[in-house]
Amino acid sequence: MRGPWFTSVLGVVLLGGITVLFVTGLLSYAAYNPDLSPVNDKTPDKGLLGFYLFAWPTDPPWLYRLNQGVHVTLGITLIPVLLAKLWSVVPKLFALPPVRSLAHALERISLLLLVGGVLFEFVTGVLNIQLDYVFPGSFYPLHFYGAWVFFAAFVVHVVLRAPAAVRNLRRMREGKGPQEEAGVEPEFPLVSPRPMEPTVSRRGALWLVGGGSLLLFATTAGQSFDGPLRRTALLAPHGAGDPGSGPGGFQINKTAAYRGITGRETSEEVWRLVVTGPTGSVRLSRAELLGLPLHSSALPIACVEGWSTSDQWWRGVRLRDLAALVGYEADAAPDVMVESLQRRGAFRKAALRANQVRDPRSLLALDVNGEPLTPDHGYPARVIAPAVPGVLNTKWVARMTFGDL
Repeated sequence: MRGPWFTSVLGVVLLGGITVLFVTGLLSYAAYNPDLSPVNDKTPDKGLLGFYLFAWPTDPPWLYRLNQGVHVTLGITLIPVLLAKLWSVVPKLFALPPVRSLAHALERISLLLLVGGVLFEFVTGVLNIQLDYVFPGSFYPLHFYGAWVFFAAFVVHVVLRAPAAVRNLRRMREGKGPQEEAGVEPEFPLVSPRPMEPTVSRRGALWLVGGGSLLLFATTAGQSFDGPLRRTALLAPHGAGDPGSGPGGFQINKTAAYRGITGRETSEEVWRLVVTGPTGSVRLSRAELLGLPLHSSALPIACVEGWSTSDQWWRGVRLRDLAALVGYEADAAPDVMVESLQRRGAFRKAALRANQVRDPRSLLALDVNGEPLTPDHGYPARVIAPAVPGVLNTKWVARMTFGDL
């Protein structure tokens, strides 16, 4: 079963799949607005690797939900293909002599970085999805730098191996058998000179790999949907669990208790929102916020782990109207830094770009689905903006600073 035919088929699948993973991963990173330094920048030494960054748009409002759903679901789905591909080339990793030419040396180096990089990216990605942060350091720079190292090795490997893969697939279409296959590349140490009696065909093996991928897809993809499909997301921590009923009956990432939020500091008597800009600062209670012009938006929440909710109806004060309270024209509102009451975890402070602040759908939400926010959904006030990662929709907001960050 092991041979160029099997390896080439898996390689073609990974060629397309990993390219999509890389592109959606870069887009996911751009959505965090890492150029809003130092607030959102978790990779301060990225240098030229951040050449492509751009102001993340607010339309369509489901953009990040789609991008991250594809990134995470495809990554999980490709795991059986990746494992089968690594199994198919194990003999090549131990081929002797280790280097036969300059081109072969480049291929072996790229293979080392390729295998190490892909295992690192998939393992850290799966751990992040499962909220198991057992790796050293922050997930964001580890995954970002690892992706560039891996993809560089991936490109070199594709350039070196693509001609052989094309020849192998052409012979597959011509119906060549294993005897002819063994003669395609004498230096390709995958076909055993004395193979055991077959217990499964190569097509049977591909069906096994495809079935495993289909099973992982079916138990992961539901986290991006609502209704009965969500209950099929058995492998997603925010998937099949019951979020309860009522206006606040939709998924959350971290609870108020987990973030160290107490009932006293969010009470009507104690909590005040501080809004700062060029004309100074204003302090607003929840009752005073409710007395300002209120607007509604139907927006989803989507997180880096791949899970998302459908549109929820949010009501609150537009961010651009809050900017107007401290000296800005609503249509000229600048970037804003938002600070949370939370004491634990990343993004206690987060920033939104001017285009996100100015969007009329971007709110400091006070209610959701016709009722006041629950503590776990950010009471007394939270940010909600279209097409941004969930972690930038700051909960338990304490302070908003408009202007230069």
